[in-house]
Parts: sequence; C-alpha cells; structure tokens
Amino acid sequence: MSPVPDLLMQHGLVVLCAWAFAVQAGVPAPAVPVLLGAGALSGSGRMSLAMAVGAAMAATVGADVLWYLLGRSHGTRVLGILCRFSLDPDSLIRHAKQRFAAHGLRYLILAKFLPGVNPLAAGLAGVVPIRPERFLLYGAAGALLWAGAWITLGYLFADVIGLIATRAASVGTPLVIVVAAALVAYLLYKYARRQRFLRHLRKARMTPIELKRRLEAGDRLVIVDLRTSLDIETISYGIPGARWISPEALDDPHQLIRKDSEVVFYCAEPREATSARMALLLNRHGYRNVHPLSGGLEAWRLAGFVVEPLRLEAPPEATPR
Repeated sequence: MSPVPDLLMQHGLVVLCAWAFAVQAGVPAPAVPVLLGAGALSGSGRMSLAMAVGAAMAATVGADVLWYLLGRSHGTRVLGILCRFSLDPDSLIRHAKQRFAAHGLRYLILAKFLPGVNPLAAGLAGVVPIRPERFLLYGAAGALLWAGAWITLGYLFADVIGLIATRAASVGTPLVIVVAAALVAYLLYKYARRQRFLRHLRKARMTPIELKRRLEAGDRLVIVDLRTSLDIETISYGIPGARWISPEALDDPHQLIRKDSEVVFYCAEPREATSARMALLLNRHGYRNVHPLSGGLEAWRLAGFVVEPLRLEAPPEATPR
C-alpha cells in the first residue's frame, strides 16, 4: 500500500483531520483520495462515519478561520502568500475575486470543491469584511457538504474502492513512475510559460517614480485601473486621471483606447500579473507603448503620491449586495 492509505488505516481520524486542514488551508495536495479512503474504512467498520465527517469538517472550518483572520488583519496583501503555491497566481487570485464579487458568501461553499481556492475565498471574506457569524455559518455548511459528500461516497462504494486499491497495489511502481512523469512534465510546461510571462513583465514595466515624472512633464498617458470590483470596494481611490476598465472590456481595445496612445496599466495582483497580461494583449492588437505599473496602486501610494476617486468607464463584474 502507499504511505497515505497506510497512515489513514493506522492513525485514522488524526490523519484525516490533519490532511483536510492542510488541503483547505492551501497546501497543494489531493484531498479526494483521503476522504474516499476514510469513507471506505467507515464502510468496512474500521472508522465511524459520523466521526470521520465531523473531523474533516472541523479541520476545514479551522483552515477557514485561519485565512479569515489573516484577511481581516492584513487585507488583500495576504493573498500574495498563496502565489508560492501556484504557477498561475494571476488567474487564480483574480478569478477568486471575481467569483466572490459575483456570488458572495455562496462562493465559500463552492470554493471547498475547487483545488487551491478555499483559502482565497476565506481570506477575501475577511477583507470585505463579512460578519464572523455569517462567515462561520456558510463556512460550516460548505465544510459539511464537502466532507460529507466525499466520505459518504467512499462509504457507499467501500467494496469498489477496496478492489481498486488492491489492483493499483498490484501494478505498483510502474504506475507511480508514469503518474510522476506526467506531473513533472505538466509542472515544467507551466513553469516555462510563467518564466516567459515574467520576462516580458520585467522589460515593459514602469515604476511609480517614472510615471510621476512623466505626468508632471505633461506627457499624454492613458492610465488604466484593472482592479476587480472587490478591490475597488475595499480601496475606492486610484491614480489621478486613471480610468477603471475591466480586462473583459479590452478584448477589443480600439473602442476605448486609441492605437497610438501610450498606456500604463495597474492592478492588484502579485507581480502586476493582470497588467502584464493585458499589456501582452494590447501588443498583439498593434499597441506599441504599453507598460504595467511596477507594484501597482500600492507602490504608488507607498511612494507618497496623491490619489483621487476613480473614473468609471467600463465596469468589471457587479458586486453583490
């Protein structure tokens, strides 16, 4: 048998609780096999079904509370921590913000089933902030649904899971090698794409000091705020003269920005990832002077430069009431 099933059989609820907490706190590890295994053990009488669901649920709520408190105390900056566990932090973090803005607390339930997303949803609930009692209610409901669904499925199909585990054990090392090779190839591909992305970012970006100097010199720049509605709800000001435009509205940028314009994008994602992605998009549309702002609005503000209320032109997704 593999190490995780062995540990699950030997230490039961302790392993289940620790594994569920780690996964829902953001550690990139598979949760479903462990939950199904716990359910199969319950089906064979070696673990209590109610205790298994309760342990996984309690661990998940504990992970939620951890990220909720971090969000309340550190704001959206805390989300940058998760970039260390992701090869595609731009899409992960921005999409989480958009879904949270669209679905609100219901997203806390859905996020339990999406790998790597639950800590983002819980952290955003702390940033907004959602009242603690409402957060706990939805978090507990999501934890119960997530743990209950997978563990109950394992319980109902305990015989089938046992047969699959036996067959997999008989295949042994060759299967492990194939799976590991496929995983390494995927990670290398994602890493190579990420490095090309970051190389473009380093070449094109503009610093807040340079932007301030250019504005004071009277240079005609188009400054675009690409933050999500959730970011704007949290911080409702921007760089003077900036236009708040969603990335979706820039699929056809010629309607909003003249092709001969010099454009500066800023966002709230780590490493200015959304700004760099949109700079690449405009470059493909024939724009030749496009710059992500290094450090985004936060770097501009920390430099002591003035901010002002935003000018809305093409709004991002609506924020729920």
